[in-house]
Amino acid sequence: MATVLVVDDEPLIRWAVCQVLADAGYGVIEAGSAGEAMSRLAEADGEPVAVAVLDLRLPDCDDLSLLRKVRDRKPRCQVILMTAHGTPEILSEAVAAGAFSTMSKPFDLSSIVGTVRAAEEAGRAIIIP
Repeated sequence: MATVLVVDDEPLIRWAVCQVLADAGYGVIEAGSAGEAMSRLAEADGEPVAVAVLDLRLPDCDDLSLLRKVRDRKPRCQVILMTAHGTPEILSEAVAAGAFSTMSKPFDLSSIVGTVRAAEEAGRAIIIP
C-alpha cells in the first residue's frame, strides 16, 4: 500500500488518523508542524508519498501555504485538507490550490480510509510529462 503523510499539531488527532491508516495497511509518516512535514517529505524523496492529510491551521504556516508547498514538491501527491475552521471560501480556495478533498473536523475516523483510498487512486491516474 501507499505511504501517507499525516500533519496535525494536535497529537491526539494525528495519532488517531495515523493509527486508522496504519491499521488499513498504509505506510504512515507523521509530522506536527509544516516545517517538520517538509523535512519528512525531503527524507522521503526516494519513497513516493501518495497522499498527504494536512491540518489547515498549523502554528508555523499560513492556511494554505503547506498545501501549495506539498503540491510543488510532490506533484503526484494528493492532498486531503482537515479543518475545524473551514469557511466555504477557504475550502473552495483549497480545492483551487490543488486539494483533492477537504474534511471538516470532527469527522468519523472510518471515513478517512475511504477518502485516502480515493485520493491514492486519483494520484495514480496523473500523468506528468
